[in-house]
Amino acid sequence: MNKKRQRRMNYLVNIILCLVALASLTVCIFLLLKNYQLNFETTEALAQVEQIKEDTKDYIYTQSDVNSFVEEAVLNAQTTEARKLLDDIKSRMESGDSTAAVLRELYPEDVVVYADSKYNFFPITDEYKRNNYVLDNFVLDEATSRITYTDDVGEVCSRIGIDVSKHQGKIDWKKVAADDIDFAFIRVGFRGSSEGKLVEDEYFIDNIEGALENDIEVGVYFYTQAVTTEEAKEEAQFLLDLLEPYDITYPVVLDLEEVNGKSRTDDMTQEDFTDAAIEFLDTVENAGYQPMIYGNLKTFFIMLDMSRIEKYDKWFAYYQTPVYFPYEFTIWQYSSTGKVDGIKGDVDLNVSMKEY
Repeated sequence: MNKKRQRRMNYLVNIILCLVALASLTVCIFLLLKNYQLNFETTEALAQVEQIKEDTKDYIYTQSDVNSFVEEAVLNAQTTEARKLLDDIKSRMESGDSTAAVLRELYPEDVVVYADSKYNFFPITDEYKRNNYVLDNFVLDEATSRITYTDDVGEVCSRIGIDVSKHQGKIDWKKVAADDIDFAFIRVGFRGSSEGKLVEDEYFIDNIEGALENDIEVGVYFYTQAVTTEEAKEEAQFLLDLLEPYDITYPVVLDLEEVNGKSRTDDMTQEDFTDAAIEFLDTVENAGYQPMIYGNLKTFFIMLDMSRIEKYDKWFAYYQTPVYFPYEFTIWQYSSTGKVDGIKGDVDLNVSMKEY
């Protein structure tokens, strides 16, 4: 029995050893085949790369290809920039910036004027003399809401002024002088916007005499509604007759503004306005006074021909900061809601960068 058992055991061992050997051989064959497959795929891939290189080695991009690549790149850049710009505009409008303010920043090479229910664009040109003011040198005093202009070392080189008419009522000019007001423009009169009658401002004499008696330098202005050069000359002479007794050191000003509502000047062209303005200003100058024209953006860019009035000093009305006018001006009316001792209610505030 022991010999039979031994032979069986030997037989089982031999079978197991054969199975192990067969399994090992199978694994070896599998690994060999796998390695062969990898080598084949690698060789095939390398062959394909070499073929691509061979196929494209002599290829040259045409100008059309280059233009296409550039156009695509530019279009992508423009799309990104346009989205950024639109987002910026949206943000500014939501924060309260006016449409005019946004447009003026978007078009820095134009003067943007909102008038007659539309936006007008006037290219800034070297044809007219540019002002050389440094905008940061206009300094606002938060306590008094008054603006001064300083030189490069911070020294004030401007003067503070007001302009008044019957709308300010009775003025205490002694208090005005004590409130550091250097000059005042007094309205002499106006021409009616409907019938065209010449009218003296009812406070003209009180205002001019009160200012002069308190050593405030004086200029004057006349609100025009002349529709012809003859009427403009008539306005100038009306003003000159009233000025004769007084010592005027600041300019004599033509006040030209748009009238709200129907006016006798509604049908006037730019040429008509300019002809009349020049007639008034030249009449004043020939009488020995310093002529000046007052107005806002619409006055200077739409109502008047800038090329014909460049030689005259300009008094510019603009109630925002920084001031927005590229050409020469000597006085800036920056507020219509100023407060000055001796005057009840609001008064226009001005800063003069020129010593008259």
